[in-house]
Amino acid sequence: MSTAVILAAVMLAALVIYSLFGGPDYGAGFWDLMCSGPRRQDQRDLIASAIQPVWEANHIWLILVVVLTFSGFPAVFSWISLGLAVPIFLILLGIVLRGSSYVFRAYFTGSIRTQLFCGKIFSISSSITPLFLGIVIGAISSDAVIVKDGVSENGFLGTWFHPFPLIVGMLSLSLFAYLSACYLTIETNDASLQNDFRNRALTSGLASIIFAVLTYVVAGNSARPIRDGLSRVPYVWLIELGAVIAVLVAFHALWSRRYLRARMAAAAQVALIVTGWGVAQYPCLVRPELTIFNSAAPSNILSDLEIAVAVGALVLIPSLILLLSVFKTQRKSISAVADTTLD
Repeated sequence: MSTAVILAAVMLAALVIYSLFGGPDYGAGFWDLMCSGPRRQDQRDLIASAIQPVWEANHIWLILVVVLTFSGFPAVFSWISLGLAVPIFLILLGIVLRGSSYVFRAYFTGSIRTQLFCGKIFSISSSITPLFLGIVIGAISSDAVIVKDGVSENGFLGTWFHPFPLIVGMLSLSLFAYLSACYLTIETNDASLQNDFRNRALTSGLASIIFAVLTYVVAGNSARPIRDGLSRVPYVWLIELGAVIAVLVAFHALWSRRYLRARMAAAAQVALIVTGWGVAQYPCLVRPELTIFNSAAPSNILSDLEIAVAVGALVLIPSLILLLSVFKTQRKSISAVADTTLD
């Protein structure tokens, strides 16, 4: 296996991890916007307590993908930056507004009105960021991102403002909302709050299935190569079968209120969907022209990057495990006991 393929696999793994840990944080912001009913404030308090300890740490995986793209596949970084400047800018804007508004909402005590305003900014930015993340994924999977002599041939809108990327964006938002709702069911032992987010998980899970079907259908016209990859690449069908099984297990667990099982199955579902996209996209990084092989940096740079990633992982992974164990172990223990009791 070449160094370029190894580095691309590391990037895909980082994207999967970001989806599983950063994605639910975005979804929590979406549910913060949608909180309603007599337990609206309790729902928001649960969301805040669930994401507050670790939410900013999860961006490390997105930063890793960006740095490895910039250093290991500079042509890809250039094409995406030029051809998808608008959604990339909106992603960055959403991340910055989300972080700053959350801090102001949590710690600013001078005005209730200001706190409420910051809360709205937090929720809206949390919703638009995964939408445009999915749009970028959809755009690089179609044939619209073409850059010649430093100029996007399809302009600033033609590369992404068409049905396929927009539907992929909605799929991304619905998956993150679904994953977040499943996670939140085990962040509390209050049966009423668990039921609130159980209903949200079932609704957003159904929405994600609808958008997944629409993505596959629309890809027939707008992104035929990625659809062919999903249906014809060897062994991708095993990943798709695994995702289907995970969907069935998650919905059954939600229906029967086995929340820990639902969380695990939902995480497996999202991980398999992202992995399946990466395998179907291989060897392309930006369709139709840029592949892992023709856009890679020199092999010595790739080797140095892989060494740096390996050394960094020795520090990063134990640190994140410690962070999660300190803040999350107690809640997971309570949820595990509750799930066992139900069984």
